[in-house]
Amino acid sequence: MIRRTFKKAAKTKKIKPFLKRYKIPPEYLSVNRKTTSKAVLVGLFIAFIPMPMQMLAVIFMIPFIRFNIPIALLMCWITNPLTMPFIYYIEYQTGSFLLSTQIMPIEMTIEWFTTNINNIFIPLYTGAFVYSISISLLFYYLINHFWKTSVHKNKKLHFKKRK
Repeated sequence: MIRRTFKKAAKTKKIKPFLKRYKIPPEYLSVNRKTTSKAVLVGLFIAFIPMPMQMLAVIFMIPFIRFNIPIALLMCWITNPLTMPFIYYIEYQTGSFLLSTQIMPIEMTIEWFTTNINNIFIPLYTGAFVYSISISLLFYYLINHFWKTSVHKNKKLHFKKRK
């Protein structure tokens, strides 16, 4: 279903003149299994890294990997201002557990964060590394799997209708 929705949106006649006018390679907006799964991989990987301007990090990845840019940018918004504190706290706890360091009591204030950044930096980014790698790879493989399954299912249905 998601695949069909993306395919319909990609076939609109407004996209081709837009691509030609701004000289954008069509791979950056194409919707196929490879570009979509790579977009999810890049977007989720960057989303779980605690840093400002995550969308710019996606843009900087463009010359190195061909992926669907809008999907990757949407994936970055998984860590939005509402979800960031919870995700980063879980990453900090995971990093502290993996490094066997003591978990500090946290206050959700800028002052606490600026005074304790040196104590939480390494555990936070250790946990972020674990979640960035594992979640982005998991969803990369899930999208590939479900996309292939969907294509095979549609081929079987189409073949049955022809009989």
